[in-house]
Amino acid sequence: MAQRMVKCVLLKKELPGLEEPPWPGELGKRIYENVSQEAWNLWVDRLRILINEYRLSPARKEHQEIIAQQMEQFFFGGETVLPPGYVPEKK
Repeated sequence: MAQRMVKCVLLKKELPGLEEPPWPGELGKRIYENVSQEAWNLWVDRLRILINEYRLSPARKEHQEIIAQQMEQFFFGGETVLPPGYVPEKK
């Protein structure tokens, strides 16, 4: 089966897409149609930072709403910012 290609809204080039919508509803559909697997992997890294810095629990409805807002901003809203005071881990 040939890999599905998308014109990635984040990385601005034609890349392999996701296998299925990664989030429910309209946002998940937009991501599926416009975001590459590579860009999604970048989001997962960002999400890890957000969960740790803001102590989010993805199981809580109000935290899911925050995650959805951040996800939409990351892919479709232009510039995104890291949490205030965020310091990257030393490798």
